[in-house]
Amino acid sequence: MGVALEPLPVDQASPAGGVLRAARRPSGWLAAGPVPLLPARLDELWPRSGEDLCWLAGNWRILQRTDGHRTSLDDLLTAHLAATLVEAGTAGGGAFLDLGCGIGSVLLLLAWRFPWARLHGIEAQEVSAGLARRSIAWNGVADRTTVVTDDLRTAAVLRAGPRYQLVTGTPPYFPTSAGPQSTHIQRGPCRFEHRGGIEDYCQAAAPVLAEGAPFVACEAWSQRERVEPAGRAAGLGLVRWREVVPRQGKPPLLCIFALRASDHAEPLQTLPPLVVRDASGHRTSALMAIRSAMGMPP
Repeated sequence: MGVALEPLPVDQASPAGGVLRAARRPSGWLAAGPVPLLPARLDELWPRSGEDLCWLAGNWRILQRTDGHRTSLDDLLTAHLAATLVEAGTAGGGAFLDLGCGIGSVLLLLAWRFPWARLHGIEAQEVSAGLARRSIAWNGVADRTTVVTDDLRTAAVLRAGPRYQLVTGTPPYFPTSAGPQSTHIQRGPCRFEHRGGIEDYCQAAAPVLAEGAPFVACEAWSQRERVEPAGRAAGLGLVRWREVVPRQGKPPLLCIFALRASDHAEPLQTLPPLVVRDASGHRTSALMAIRSAMGMPP
């Protein structure tokens, strides 16, 4: 360790040919949470051509492809609901698992929020898993955060691994027959079910949940009717549900939810819809509160 990189006022090129994104923060805003413990040598971690290094939570950053799958509102809301349930039920210690972790957005948000947690991710696309590992190293949490490249439907680590106090997932939203797919790297399998959908995620999560632990995930609003049957088939009961409206007056875009093993499932609590932007297009106070809780500027 020993490298300190201050927020940049403008985007700059990295030594490896990628882009270091500027910190877009209000004047006087101070980053909260743990300080990233950067490795002393960053040779392999700088963003390369076609990649950028962006701000995520507090002073933590994430590597992304400029033409590929990127961190999104889905990741933020999944991580926030998961964090809310962890805080309500865990005093400290334990391990978390993120299924289909992609570039590591949910893993990193939870690692930032819970400095005591040990986190593991499974991701089938090596390009995404590689970015996640480099972001984990960038933020200095490789001693407690790992990512394996594997298919969550057959991963040996799930059959032989530990029980987790939290399992998360942001499954792809659409069957492969639903429409044309992007040819950009990562994007097709991130949106379309090349390796299963919510049913497969529930089947993977159920056997590795510790007693009473939640599985937190998201789904497209158009696919919402698949969620409860998917959970029930895996022995899970729905305990939290929240619809997400992109703009006041619009129909919901997605839903965020939590499930527990059926014998530990409390009655379903439907949370008030989250409206992301008001009628004039500004972020709502509800979204701003979630951003603040997860270390993001208003």
